[in-house]
This record gives sequence, C-alpha cells and structure tokens, in this order.
Amino acid sequence: MKPLLIYCYDAYCGWCYGFSPVIKQVYENYQDQLDFEVLSGGMIPAEKPDPIGRMAGYIAEAYKNVEALTGIKFGEDYLWHIFNPDLSDWFPASEKPAIALCIFKDYRPGEAVLFAADLQYALHFEGRDLCDDEAYRHLLHKYGIEADDFYSKLKSEEYKEKAYYEFALCKQLQVSGFPAVLLQVADQKFYLVARGYTSYADLSQRIDQVLASNTAS
Repeated sequence: MKPLLIYCYDAYCGWCYGFSPVIKQVYENYQDQLDFEVLSGGMIPAEKPDPIGRMAGYIAEAYKNVEALTGIKFGEDYLWHIFNPDLSDWFPASEKPAIALCIFKDYRPGEAVLFAADLQYALHFEGRDLCDDEAYRHLLHKYGIEADDFYSKLKSEEYKEKAYYEFALCKQLQVSGFPAVLLQVADQKFYLVARGYTSYADLSQRIDQVLASNTAS
C-alpha cells in the first residue's frame, strides 16, 4: 500500500488558492509514490451564511499578501465582489463546493487535487459563485461528467452527509487552518508536512524525508 497524502482545504480559502499550483505539482511528481485524498474543511458554515460584505474588508487586504507570497493572481470578476460588496449577491458557504467534490470523487477519485484547484480558480479568478449550481457546469463538461446525474446528487442528502463527514474528519485530524497537508504512512501514523502556505521546495523536501525514514524503518 502506498503512503497517503491528505490535502485538507476549503474552496473559499484564498491561501488554498495560492497553494493550488504547489499541490498540483506535488500531485504530478509523486503519483507513483503516493495516493492522494482531498478533504474539504468546512471553513464557512452554511447554517447562517453572511453576505460577502462581512468578510470583504479582510479579503481586500489579505488577497494582496497571497499574491505577493505565492505569485498567484486573483481575477477582476472575483475582486469586483470584494470591492463592491453592497452590490454583490454573494453569500459564501463551504457546503456546496464540498458536496461537489464528494460527487466528483465518485467519478474520478484519482483527480480530486485537480478538481479542487479548478473549483478555486472558478471562484477566485473567474468570479463564479460556488453557492450557485451553475458554477459547476463548465467543469462537468471538462471532466466528462453527466450533468443530470451530478445535479441530482448535488441536491441529495447522501452527498451532503459525505461533505459533513469530511468537515468532521479534518477536525479529527486536528486541522485548525487551511491549507494543511498530512502524510499517512500507517493506520495510526500521520505526519503534518504543511500547515498554511508552503513552497514546493519545502513541501517536497518534507515528503522525501518522511518517505525515506518510513522506508528505513
């Protein structure tokens, strides 16, 4: 059995968006050595969603830090909502993109890292509202997923429960912020190899160290 890399993220997390190129590079370079799992963290609860204006002031400053450190760019269509919160109809919540990821993993489990990155690009660059069902349609076409089946599952209790199970699993893994990357080498043996944004050079070095020590033992 290969060691399992567990990527805990949230579709609405700007730092996870900045981390997307890193985790995609890890995925591309370590597929032969590792299995990959992506878990949604439930950063923004869906019970009482707030308008984007509640967090727009924070994001208006924070996105610059993400761009400066990671080199990623936030799109004008996303930033319009941040700088015009009174005109925006966004009520961000983590639930729907988490359900969408659970459904995707049924179809293409090995490509969850890519789909998570696509969700983040759809939001943070293209300015798609991930609480809107239509935000996912272009990705269904990209991955060859049948739309009627996907949208039926998007409204089902079964996949909602799967999403909330992932939220609980992230807490069980003691993940308190996103992104976070863990490496599982045995049933009860986990290594935290990234907490917050981490460069590819640092992350790959830590992964190599864990794999080397695991092989040695």
